[in-house]
Amino acid sequence: MKAAVARGGAPVLVEKPDPAPGAEAVVRVLLAGICGTDLEIARGYLDHRGVLGHEFVGVVETAPDPAWAGARVVGEINVPCGVCPTCASGLPRHCPTRTVLGIAGRDGAFAERLALPLANLHHVPAGVGDEAAVFTEPLAAAHEILDQVEIDPGSRVLVVGDGRLGQLCARVLDRAGARPVVWGKHPEKVALLERLGYRTLVGDAPPGGRFDVVVEASGSPGGLERALAAVRPRGTIVLKSTYHGRAPLSLTAIVVDEVTVVGSRCGSFAPALAHLAAEPALTADLVSERYPLSEIASAFARASDSDALKVLLAP
Repeated sequence: MKAAVARGGAPVLVEKPDPAPGAEAVVRVLLAGICGTDLEIARGYLDHRGVLGHEFVGVVETAPDPAWAGARVVGEINVPCGVCPTCASGLPRHCPTRTVLGIAGRDGAFAERLALPLANLHHVPAGVGDEAAVFTEPLAAAHEILDQVEIDPGSRVLVVGDGRLGQLCARVLDRAGARPVVWGKHPEKVALLERLGYRTLVGDAPPGGRFDVVVEASGSPGGLERALAAVRPRGTIVLKSTYHGRAPLSLTAIVVDEVTVVGSRCGSFAPALAHLAAEPALTADLVSERYPLSEIASAFARASDSDALKVLLAP
C-alpha cells in the first residue's frame, strides 16, 4: 500500500506492506486530516519514524469480530497495554508503554490502510458525513476541556488561536454555554468566527479585562505568554499546543498570580460523535482543501499556509 512517512523534515510517499489481518481490525482509510501535530512531527517533534496521521474515517475490512466488517468507523489514537498500574487506575491514555496512532510506535492514517484494536473503534452515526467524521479526534480533544475544567455560562473564557483546534474549542465552549472570545492573528480566520457571531481580537495587544479560563490553542511557542497576559489572578490556563522545540517563558506571573495551568490532550470520542450527530454541518466551513495521498507534499505545504484550516487527504 502507499503510505506517507517523515524524512528529512518533509512527508514522503513510500510503499509498505498492508497491515496483516489478526488480533486488530484492518481499516481502509476514506479520509484523513492533517493537523498541527502532524506538521510538527514532520519537522522532528517526537522523532516518529513510522506512517504519519491520526485523524481519520474509514471502513473496516477485516476484524476479530466479523460483525464489524463493513462498518464506517473512527478510531481513538492511544493503544494502552491494559495491565499496568496506570491503566488499572483508569488512565489508559497515559499508559507509559502505549503506542499512539501516527505519533509514537504505531503506523498512522496517511496510508491506504491502518490497524487498530476493536476497542479503539467507534461507529460513525449515519447522518455524519465523511468530511465531518474526520474531525472526531480533534473535536474530542476540544471536548476534553469540559472534563478537566469547570465551565459554566457565567465563565469569562478566551481562546488563544484562530486555527484548526482553536476554532473547534470555541464551538465546544459555546455549546457548553460559555460563549468565548477568540484572540487570533489571521484576519481571514477571525472573519470566519465573526460570521458565527463570536467576539474576536486580532493582533498582539492583550485584550482588555482578564478572563477566568484561557484556552491556549495557538500552536506557537508564544501562545502561553499571550495566555498569561489575559488570565485573571487564580484563573486557569488550558494548554493545548504542541510544537517542535522549546518555548522561553518566565514563570513569575504563574506564581505571583497563582495561575493554574492544565495540560490538555486527547478526549473521549463519544461526546464528539454526539456533537457531530446533533450538528452535522458543524465543521463544514473548516475544510480548506482536499488532496489525494499521492500529493502529500503539496497537502502539507497547503496545511502550513497561514490561511489554511483543515486540509484533507483521500488515499
